[in-house]
Amino acid sequence: MKRYLIIGLAVCLGAMAVQAQPKKSRVAATATTTKKSSSKPASDRAALMFPTSDAMPEDVVWRRDIYRQLDLMKDANAPLYYPVEPRGKDQNLFTYLFRLFVSGRIPAYQYKLDGNESFEAKDRADARELLERYSIYYEEKEGKVSVPESDIPSAEVTRYYIKESSYFDQRSATYKTRVTALCPVLMRGADDFGTEATPYPLFWINYDDVAAYLSRMPLMASNLNNVTNMTVDDYFTMNRYEGKIYKTNNLQGRVLANYCKTDSAMTKEQKRIEQELEDFEKHIWHQPVPKDSLDSIAVNQDAGKKTTKTKAKTAKKEKTSSRRSSSSSAAKPKSGGSSAPRVSARRQRR
Repeated sequence: MKRYLIIGLAVCLGAMAVQAQPKKSRVAATATTTKKSSSKPASDRAALMFPTSDAMPEDVVWRRDIYRQLDLMKDANAPLYYPVEPRGKDQNLFTYLFRLFVSGRIPAYQYKLDGNESFEAKDRADARELLERYSIYYEEKEGKVSVPESDIPSAEVTRYYIKESSYFDQRSATYKTRVTALCPVLMRGADDFGTEATPYPLFWINYDDVAAYLSRMPLMASNLNNVTNMTVDDYFTMNRYEGKIYKTNNLQGRVLANYCKTDSAMTKEQKRIEQELEDFEKHIWHQPVPKDSLDSIAVNQDAGKKTTKTKAKTAKKEKTSSRRSSSSSAAKPKSGGSSAPRVSARRQRR
């Protein structure tokens, strides 16, 4: 009987303790077990461990979208191409992106005929279909696709298309230029008879989707300094690349090749667009570029040199005029001077 009394007393005390708790804590305590089963998947660890800069605001007051073509054979872009084949932990950018895409860790999007990128779900690229289209050998195990390292065509990707946005952020009053999309280009068809390689753009990648991974990929950016003191994300953030403009966002949707019929016209148009961007950044505050102290010192030195030259010329003129005056005065006879002839009259003796 005592046992039943003790059990009943314990049950009553437990009920009183539950009723004494606040309403929110009771709800949280009862919902913890149900939330464990229906909780959302955790965020990507790469995005948590390697946070990158904030995305570009959509309500900026000014923005200019530019498409560039990066030639990886140039020295400035070479860090994205080498090593062609992976050496231990070292690999080039395409090998890294290709592995992320095939394994499903980042999404890739189809390259359309107009060259515009679309990051909607309907335009996502399928890894298996892309591998079959470009005859890339792959293996499939338990529904998962994998490509051996020797079959990744990293040596043939010698070009990239990138989209960069130059914008003025009115919140921080800053002018920025950041990469927003990447597209590796497969170059095939070149032979020993002079036939040029044909470009095959593979897919578009949203830079925000891959920025967390690029921020932990080391990069050796110089032949003189072999220390990997920067990442691929640093490389793109600091705009260390060099690329020619081949397209801009415009109302007509035209690329430069549509209205530039010659190479000279293309080069002239590219320089004009580059100059427009530089002029906007330089005159964004509608003020002339201030001169620093070194410029003022140089101006003062030039002014001093001009003053010295002027004084030297004046002294030379005065000296010349004094010489002329002395010579002319010597030529003229002066009264009472020794240079005037004397006239003597002798009296005759008587």
